[in-house]
Formats: sequence, structure tokens, C-alpha cells
Amino acid sequence: MWSTHEVRKTFLDFFAEKGHLIVPSAPLVNKHDPTLFFVNAGMNPFKDVFMGFKEPPAPRVADTQKCLRVSGKHNDLEEVGHDTYHHTFFEMLGNWSFGDYFKEEAIAWAWELLTKVYKLPPHRLYVTVFGGDEAWGLPADEETYALWQRWVPKERIRFFGKKDNFWEMGDTGPCGPCTEIHIDLRGDAAPGSAADLLNTGNPLVIELWNLVFIQYNRRSDGSLEPLPLKSVDTGMGLERLAMVLQGKTSTYDIDLFVALRKKLEELTGILYGQAQRSDVALRVACDHVRGIAFAIADGQLPSNTGAGYILRRLLRRALRYGYQYLGIQQPFLHKLVPVLAELYEATFPELAQQAQTVARIIEGEEESFLHTLGRGLSRLESFLAQHSGKEIPGAVAFELYDTYGFPLDLTQLIARERGLTVELKGFEEALARQKARSRQATQRTESDWVELAEGPHSAFVGYDVYEAPVRILRMRKVQEAKGAFFHLVLDQTPFYPEGGGQMSDQGILYRGEEKISVLGVYREQDSIVHVVASIPEDLEGTWTAKIDIPRREALSRHHTATHLLHAALRQVLGTHVRQSGSLVAPDRLRFDFTHPQRLTPEEIQALETIVNQKIEEALPRIEYRDIAYEEALQKGALAFFGEKYGERVRMIEFGGDFSRELCGGTHVSNTLELRFFKILSEMASAAGVRRVEAVAGKAYIDWVERQLSDLQALRSLLKNSPQPVRALEKTLEEVERLKEHVQRWEALYARQVVDAWKAAGYFAGETPRIVAEVDLPEGTQLRDFLQVLRQLQPKATFVLVARQGGTWALGIAAPAAAQAIFQQLSQHTGARGGGNAYIATGTLPSSDNPLPHLQKLLPILAL
Repeated sequence: MWSTHEVRKTFLDFFAEKGHLIVPSAPLVNKHDPTLFFVNAGMNPFKDVFMGFKEPPAPRVADTQKCLRVSGKHNDLEEVGHDTYHHTFFEMLGNWSFGDYFKEEAIAWAWELLTKVYKLPPHRLYVTVFGGDEAWGLPADEETYALWQRWVPKERIRFFGKKDNFWEMGDTGPCGPCTEIHIDLRGDAAPGSAADLLNTGNPLVIELWNLVFIQYNRRSDGSLEPLPLKSVDTGMGLERLAMVLQGKTSTYDIDLFVALRKKLEELTGILYGQAQRSDVALRVACDHVRGIAFAIADGQLPSNTGAGYILRRLLRRALRYGYQYLGIQQPFLHKLVPVLAELYEATFPELAQQAQTVARIIEGEEESFLHTLGRGLSRLESFLAQHSGKEIPGAVAFELYDTYGFPLDLTQLIARERGLTVELKGFEEALARQKARSRQATQRTESDWVELAEGPHSAFVGYDVYEAPVRILRMRKVQEAKGAFFHLVLDQTPFYPEGGGQMSDQGILYRGEEKISVLGVYREQDSIVHVVASIPEDLEGTWTAKIDIPRREALSRHHTATHLLHAALRQVLGTHVRQSGSLVAPDRLRFDFTHPQRLTPEEIQALETIVNQKIEEALPRIEYRDIAYEEALQKGALAFFGEKYGERVRMIEFGGDFSRELCGGTHVSNTLELRFFKILSEMASAAGVRRVEAVAGKAYIDWVERQLSDLQALRSLLKNSPQPVRALEKTLEEVERLKEHVQRWEALYARQVVDAWKAAGYFAGETPRIVAEVDLPEGTQLRDFLQVLRQLQPKATFVLVARQGGTWALGIAAPAAAQAIFQQLSQHTGARGGGNAYIATGTLPSSDNPLPHLQKLLPILAL
């Protein structure tokens, strides 16, 4: 039986024999394309080649590319786990022709590999071809249809429309007609031809290989324009091919997944094949952990924004399925990482080399989310304890979804166990409002590039000069939520584009009296894009590009400081330390690194001492502008996972063996330019990852001046005491004594109020509820007053309003559901605030006394 490793190797060996250059997979994290967070198809790394902006590495190329489909146009997330063949993470086997061979060779070699090498039965293979589109003005692909008839009978070839046989990477970009090879897995006993089952979703008649003939570019107005090169882009999912060759009908049954599944069965005690729901959860975990682990290994940490948010969402989806259907209420995904690392060590060694760090990061994320889930369950239990209706309001279900990560079906499951339902309309309305806000915040439209001049573009000259003559070659307009901008591509530029953690240069383009302010610069594939707010009518001719020199110098100081800090960290903490992210800004630097525990004050002091010592040694920058990658590694240079390096790289060295890194950023010529280095803070960034913030150079001097200013202000407040620390200590001691007096007075006042309410019969019954206005003395906070009331009457529920600071305050104290009551009332009163299960407070928007309104609302809401 074919192992997945053999399937992969055979594919690459076959195309190597056909004259293809075998290239390594690009990192999963797509750093230089703003339209895509993760590589989702094998062609993504070659987008600029197809567009004619970049030379290909060779006319013929083949690879296996790590892909992740979790958002955007090609998004399989919701299907993953529920069927037996969709995945988020997968390997895409591909062969490419960049203006070399075209349809005839691509089709012939595909047939040869499948039938002669992999020995798939020819009579089980079917083909689909593009049938044309009248609206687009494209005819049917008769050439491909004729070529296929050399091997496949007409009755096994079908024409399909653009939905199935015209491939596009996104709304814009390279595209073209495609021909797909499908396979019938129903077995010899299956009746009749499978031709009518093509593209119907039948799990036993599936697409195997897609041959795309890239010959158009989709413009933003929807029109198609021919590309300068006719190219071939083929993609075949490794997992699906392995499934066929291993005689399986589900990709989750191939050797790669069986190893992961066995580990999960060992962890959960639940065997695959016992129940539909647990099978779905096992498939989700096996699939998702691959994408999570490889994304982290390629440099993307889970976070609340962008690609990090998508990664966190993926992790939480896997964890929720385990929590909900496998009964796992503790971290478990991280325990799959060693198995995963071993499975892929020969193909993608970056995971095995970082397995411990990746596992720690995943475990930390799991612990955090399980804690959040626990808080969500407590929130729901608190609400249910006070809720007498038969329906959980949609707003409460949405709060659980939005704040605590509860999927709607989990809330519905808990509701069903209590004989309740969930109000779907309110949930869907709240979700729709959130999505509308999100779309508005992220809305961005781009016009097509307007070609102003021809010639090579984006040559970076900023290592050597701060000012250079330039021509503007391309321009486009971009509309974002925050306004309209223009993007310019120059023939050459001194502007450093944002990258490697370093913020971009800013500056101007000028020609005579005309000036264009450059607000930011970034790299899009192989183009350096300059963002400007406005442009003159005439962009032709020669302009001068000039960067903001003080900003560049500040950035260079902080970038060099990160190199010195990285070397010092490895010296003080150990060689397990690896950079996991950074921010190089003019006013500070931020450096994330792998380390399992908090730094001690002594370790921080040691780091500062080493870095400042290297500054004093006046180490010159040694730059290897163009060195062979392997030679740089032999010299001891640090390379970073998630970065794709070419055969020639740039290496920066300070102090010989002390610091050598592959780096494209800007640096000082001598460490003495940093003047001084100071660590301002140290904290956790993620599980197994620490974060240091620091300053150097002028930023350090600015920080010292702020500290001295604050100290002088403090001295003035302390009446210029010669011993400010002792004076502050005495003041704080006096504050604590006054607090104790206030608390005793508040308790006395609260007791008087409670006695008055008792006399009025407010505390009748076992669970009394008091709805009242209170007149609080100046300086007394409603929350503090409620705390005392809870101590005096722990079984009572208090709904109080008080006039504070010119507005009405609303406060709830309850045995178990204060936050739930507040949330319900806020929907009808507009109150803003929050709290916990015992006390919740906030403010009301209206200036009218809210008490009458509240007294009417509470019975209606059954609170």
C-alpha cells in the first residue's frame, strides 16, 4: 500500500524527471499579500510571476505547498468534520509552467502519472472541461476537449460552466479555464457510468486533480484581460490522492490521520466509528491541529486581530467540539503536536524543530479558552437561576457567543437539557448588527493598477541613500473606511517597506514645488507600494523620493537594539530562545521570544548590562549584502521560521559571533549610536512566549525626561519634600486610615437604610427583591454601597438607582444573577456597564428618574 510519504515523493520525482525545479513550500502565513492571510492554494506564492511582475525561479516548477482555507472565497471551514473529505489544512501537489509548456503537455503528463505510475484504473477516471460563458465572451475550451479524447472516451468527458471549470484565486487576479480529473470510487459493482454524478457532491465520485490554464487577469471591474504569459497551474490534494491509492473512501482514514486519531482515542477513551457526533469532533480535532501547529511554526501567533484571530477561531472551534462531544474539559490539542511533528519531520522539519514551543503556545490558548467557557457556563447558570421563562433571550445567547465563545448550538444543547428554547430572531439580529459593523470597519475597495510607464520596478536603494530620483510606474486608488488613498509603485525607492517587524519609512516625493506626502510603505508580493493621501494630475516624469531621516535613524537604532537583545537573551536564558515577533517603532521596540517563564529582575538587569556593554564597545555593523544562504548558516546566522529565504540573503553582524542574523531591515553603522538601552517592561505575550518592551537612543533620552518630569510633579504634590518616597508612604498610610473611616461610615449608613426598609416590610419572603432610589452621601460609590447591602442581606436582590455626578447610576446586587438582570434591563433602558454574578453597575442615558420605569419593567421581564 502507498504511504502518504511515498505518494508525495513519487509526484515530485516524476516532475523532476520532466525537467521541473522542485521548490520548497512557502510559509503558510502570507506576509506580502494584503488580500490573503494564509496561503490557500499552490499558486499563491507565484501570483506576481503570473502577473508578469516577477521572474519565475525556473520555467518549470513543482512542489508540495502547505495550504490553509479558513476564510475568504475558498473557505471550507463549515464543512470540515461534518463530511469525510474537506479539510482546512492540506498539502497541494502542483506542477507549473511559466510561459513554457501549455495544455498538451500538462494533460499528457497528468494522465501518465495517474495511470502509468500510480496505476489508477483508466476506466474509473472522468474529465470535465470549461464549456464557455456567453456573458464573459469566452467560448468553450474545444482544444482541451480534443486533447483529452486521445485517452478518454467522449462519454467520460463533460462540459461545465464557470462555477466548476473556471478557476479564480479571488475577486481579482490571475485566472483561467480549467480541466478537472475525477475518479469513480463506487467499485466495479456500481451500476452505469458516473458521468452524471460529476460535480454533484457525491462523496464517491470526486475531483482528483485540477489543471488550470492561467491566461487572464480579472480586473476590479469584473473584466478579463490577457496575461503576458500563458501558464499552467495544477493542483492535486495530497490527502485525497493518498486516500485513493490507499483504497479508502475518506481522507480521514489515511495513514496521516490514523496516527492522530489513535492518539485522540487514547486521550478520550472514545473510539472512532461509535457515534456520529463524536466522529465529527475527532475529525475536527485531527484536521484543525494541523493548521494551528503549522501556522504557529511559520510565525503566526493566535491573537484578536487579522490572521491571529482566524487562528484563534480555528483552535477554539476544535476545542469546543472536544468539550461538547468528546467530554474533554481540559487541554488536549497540544498533546497531538509530537505525533504531528514526527509525521511531517522529513517534509516540513520546521514543526519538529519547534515542537515544544508550538505545544506550549497551543496549551496556553486551550487553558485560556476553557477558562472562558467555564465563565460562560457560570454566566448562563446565573441567568437560568433567575429566569422563569421558557425561552433564553437572543441577546443572552449572543452575549455567550460574542463574549465567551459559545456557539449557538452549545447554548441550544444546554437549553434543551433544561426544557428551554433559544430565541433565534434576537440572536440573528444581534449577529447581523455585529457583522455589519465589522464589514463597515474593514471595507476596502481597490481600483485596477494604472500603468503609467514601463520598466523594472521596486528596486530598493535605501540601504545606501536617503534620497533618490524616481519614476512612478503604477498607480491605483484605494477606498477604506478611514478615507481614500492612492498607491504608487516606483522604479526604485529609498523608502523601507514595513517588514521584519520594522515600521516603514515616511517622507515625500517632490518635483519642483509639487510635493506628495508618503504616509506608509509596504510590500505586496514583489512590489514596494507607497501609500499617499493625494496625487497631482500629472504623475509622469522624474520625481525625487526623500525619506524622513530622523524617523529612519530612530528605527535603525531600535532594529539594531533587537539584534543585540536577541543575542543577550540567548546568552542569559539559553539557546532555546527564538524570536517570535517584534515591533520596531521610532519611539520604542517590542520583542517577543520563546521562553517558558517570567524573567527575574536579575535576568532583566543582566540583559541590560550585556546590551549596554556592546553599545560601549562601539561595534561596527558588518553587512553581507549578498551571501549564499547556506554559507550564512555555516557562519552561525540565525534564520527565522516562517520566513522564505532565497539562495542569496543579507546577513547583519555585530561583534563577530555575538550577533549574526539574516535580516532585511535597516541598522546603525556602529552600536555607539544607540547611546543607551533600557527595558521598560516584561510580560507574557502567549503561552511559552514572553514580550519585552525597551527603548534606545533618543527614545531613551525622551523616556528619562518623562520620568524626571513625573518625579518633579510628584515632588510638587508632596510640597517639595527632601524625602519624597517617605512623604508618599506617609500620605498613602493616611489614605488607608481615611478609607477605613469611610467604610465604617458607609456600613453604618447602609444599616440605617436596611433598618428603614425592614420597617417598611421590604424583606418579606425568602428571596426579597428591593427596587428603590437611594440618596448616597457625596463620595460614596453605588458599587461599594451594594457590597455592604449584600453582606447585610445576602439572600435579597437589590435593584437601585442613585444620582451620581450629574447622571443616574443603576446598580444590581443579587445572590447569583446580577449581571444577567443588568443585561436584561440594559436592553430596555440603554444602561451601559457590567459586573459579575453578584454585583453589576452602570449609567443610564436619560436624565429622568428611572425608578418608575424600572418598577414597571421588572414584572414584565419576570426578573
